[in-house]
This record gives sequence, C-alpha cells and structure tokens, in this order.
Amino acid sequence: MNKSLVTGVVLGAAVITAGGAIAGYQWWGGEPRFAEVLAVEPIMETVRTPREECEDVTVTHTRPVKDQHKVTGTVIGAVVGGVLGSQVGSGDGRKVATAAGAAAGGYAGNRVQDRIQKGNTYTTTERRCETVYDTHERQIGFDVRYRLGETEASVQMDHHPGERIPVRDGQLVLGPEAS
Repeated sequence: MNKSLVTGVVLGAAVITAGGAIAGYQWWGGEPRFAEVLAVEPIMETVRTPREECEDVTVTHTRPVKDQHKVTGTVIGAVVGGVLGSQVGSGDGRKVATAAGAAAGGYAGNRVQDRIQKGNTYTTTERRCETVYDTHERQIGFDVRYRLGETEASVQMDHHPGERIPVRDGQLVLGPEAS
C-alpha cells in the first residue's frame, strides 16, 4: 500500500469522526434546537364598524299663528261678556256687571283662541338617521409561553407556533417559515 493513500484515508476518517462528534454534541447535549411551548393564548382586538341606521318618523307641527297675542279672541270675548253683563242688574250695578262681564269674556275669549291655535296642527314624515356601531372580535396574534432549557418566558407571535419553537444560535426563530 502506498503511504500517501494510508495517510489520506486516516486524515479523512479523522475529519469525518470530528464532524460527527461536533454534530452529535450539538444534537445531544449542546445548545437546544427547540423551545417547548407551554401555553398559547389568542390576542383579540375589538373592531367597531360604523353604519348609518335610518327610520321615518311622524312629526306633528303647529301651524304658524297670525295673531300671536290673541287680540281677536280677547276682543270678541270682551264684547260678548260685556253684552251679557249689561243684561244683569240696573243702574250702577249694571255698569259693574258690564265691566265684570267684559273682563271675564275677554279672558275666556283669549283662552278659547289659544286652544284653537294650539289645535291647528299638521303632520309630516321626516327621515331621521344616526350612526350606530357594530362590534366584533378579531384575532391579531398569540401570546406564547415557552421553556428554553431551564428558563420560562413569553413572546407574542403572529401565528400559532405548534408544540415547539425552533432555536438558532440561542435565539427563537419566530417567522412562520421556520416551523
């Protein structure tokens, strides 16, 4: 056998053995390759979506009045009350009854006209709208509690990690492509 062939075989075997030993160390007792997932809780967010809600409402309006001070009702009531009051008594009593009848008639006429004006109404239908909010829950990620070696910690992730999280160079690999 050739001396260089033996030397090459021995060196090759040594390199393969050393590489296997390093890989075996990392695989068996070196740095952990995965963190164990202990708990996974979804992270939720409340989303409010506005929308307009409308309904038709019947509205009663009072017509505008031409005689706001109710002069017409007061005058007509006073005249009628004065005439009726003059029919009672005689002499000075008639004058007092006429004045009292006019005052009472004026007040009554004013109230009658007020009631008539307030009863002079019309109705319309109006569309009334308001903004209401629909709410729903949306999942935005996960709170993950894990154990790496003897240490427990938490991390937030945008995807469910499964039962374990890959570790590279002592750091968690959090991207979904690492799973």
